[in-house]
Amino acid sequence: MSRHPFLGFGLGLRSQHYRDIFDGEPAVDWFEVISENYMVDGGQPLAMLERIRERYPIVMHGVSMSIASTAEPDLEYLKRLRGLADRFEPAWVSDHLCWTGVHGVNLHDLLPIPYTREGLDHVASRIHLVQDMLGRAMVIENVSTYVQFAESEMHEWEFLAELTRRTGCSLLFDVNNVYVSAFNHGYDPLEFLNAIPLDSVAQFHLAGHSDMGTYKIDTHDHPVPEEVWSLYADALWQFGPVSAMIERDDNIPALVELMPEVERARAIAVDVLGREAGTPQRASLQVAE
Repeated sequence: MSRHPFLGFGLGLRSQHYRDIFDGEPAVDWFEVISENYMVDGGQPLAMLERIRERYPIVMHGVSMSIASTAEPDLEYLKRLRGLADRFEPAWVSDHLCWTGVHGVNLHDLLPIPYTREGLDHVASRIHLVQDMLGRAMVIENVSTYVQFAESEMHEWEFLAELTRRTGCSLLFDVNNVYVSAFNHGYDPLEFLNAIPLDSVAQFHLAGHSDMGTYKIDTHDHPVPEEVWSLYADALWQFGPVSAMIERDDNIPALVELMPEVERARAIAVDVLGREAGTPQRASLQVAE
């Protein structure tokens, strides 16, 4: 069982859906917000997030921490991230196992790392630093990959499992990313799933991808495909009730068109785990002044 609260079934918060959220009562249990969109001093983004947080639990998901980078940690970024987390009290804060830039240039991509003992030592030390600065345990997401490093000394799942043991961090198990990487590199996604410590998974991501024939790209611009739904069911059987969300970053449809996917995630959880798996544990909605 996850050591994190079970929030239920959510969506990535996108500005296109603000009006529908405020005007209606969508059956979404929680929202995941992109941290960097709200790391500002004021204005409309924070005003919108305050209104959302009054009604729903949230988690914060970053795309620019670059936790695997060998560059010096961006302490100002981490201070602003902590300020946002202290203000809005997310259930957890997550980012990706990757690096995103070099020599002060953000490449706006989630770039892979070699899975070596040296790399493990380095990332573990960075996670310890981040957790100390944020005053909370991190949740780290597996990314989709398209190349493998000859220098790697272990599998990705072995790297992630040891990382959770060393640092106390949890995992954002991106089901689509596991499926995409398994297809691209020719391994069984269940081998990945079965290697992850049972209590380490805080959250699932469910998303679509682009099928290029001989490889797949994690584009988040399609509905969740059947193969990912199937792997999600396997993950539920393995890890139990874990907060799950639909992630859509491009070709974003109206909120009403995404709701069937949210409800399908809920229905699969109930089918695999029983009726209680469809009901979230309600988190506090208080927002810090």
